[in-house]
Amino acid sequence: MLDFLPMKNLTLQSYSSPLDLLETQRAIKYLKDDFERRLAKKLDLVRVSAPLFVTKSSGLNDGLNGLEEPISFVVGEDETEVEIVHSLAKWKRYALGKYRIPLHKGLYTDMNAIRKDEHTDFLHSVYVDQWDWEIAISEADRTLGFLKKTVRRIYSCIYAASLDLAKKFPVLKPFLPKDIFFISTRALERMYPHLTRKEREDEITRMHGAVFLYRIGENLCDKAPHDGRAADYDDWKLNGDILVYYPLRDMAMELSSMGIRVNAERLQKQLTARGETHKLENAYCKAVMDGSLPFSIGGGIGQSRLCMCLLQKAHIGEVQASIWDEKEIASLKKQGIELL
Repeated sequence: MLDFLPMKNLTLQSYSSPLDLLETQRAIKYLKDDFERRLAKKLDLVRVSAPLFVTKSSGLNDGLNGLEEPISFVVGEDETEVEIVHSLAKWKRYALGKYRIPLHKGLYTDMNAIRKDEHTDFLHSVYVDQWDWEIAISEADRTLGFLKKTVRRIYSCIYAASLDLAKKFPVLKPFLPKDIFFISTRALERMYPHLTRKEREDEITRMHGAVFLYRIGENLCDKAPHDGRAADYDDWKLNGDILVYYPLRDMAMELSSMGIRVNAERLQKQLTARGETHKLENAYCKAVMDGSLPFSIGGGIGQSRLCMCLLQKAHIGEVQASIWDEKEIASLKKQGIELL
């Protein structure tokens, strides 16, 4: 049973953060440390250092929806063009091989990124912080069953961390269900054909509390995908998002995006579908095609998203320091929302 009222019955004017600023900082530290330990143990991950920027020619940057432009600059005497990362989705697969990670073990890192084209609101910021993780798998593991097993392990960490956080800070009441529900984007479309993509997510999470929505990227009946996904890292048939119902906002909140990575066949097919076969010439795609990269599964778990959700905040700026419009800052403060 949910422990606080959905936003339709609780206006922002009556919002009051359960924790003050100092308590919030302590809770963020406690939650991040606790969840990171759980994730590393559950998935058998080793922590590694990761880049803030990569060379443009490497093809390692995350193309996201294909519309976002990375921040770029040149360095060195040869004026090498580099890009600040959007995420480390492709870099991690390369790192698995470089660090000689054994089968069914993996790595994780603190990923910090800048997405300058992000439309900012209470849930989105130009600053992105994630636990990015990647696990070496065999070709035989490239199945929906293996994907679901990994999702359950990750969600169990989220659920346990929420209970521990509530014990440490009793004012925070647990609201997540113990189990996560699985549904494909096509099945969700059949359930709610007349709703928008976002409305479908809201409805299914209201029903189940926690949902893994899979097969994101391939077209639905209306000839468009449920959501955009780059064609060169996730296999669109074997990927998805962890969504939870967030009562304070009466909406679905995405906490994680993940998937089994493309093999040569799926890479060729997805790039062809997007009209992006020119990417086969970059170093990363060539490595996928010639089999020099390990098979893998990986994803990102939003640090600020998880903190916002479990600390029961109304705005992501309450758990991360980013850039916001000055008028918005003043308006939110009048509503009891104090940004960091």
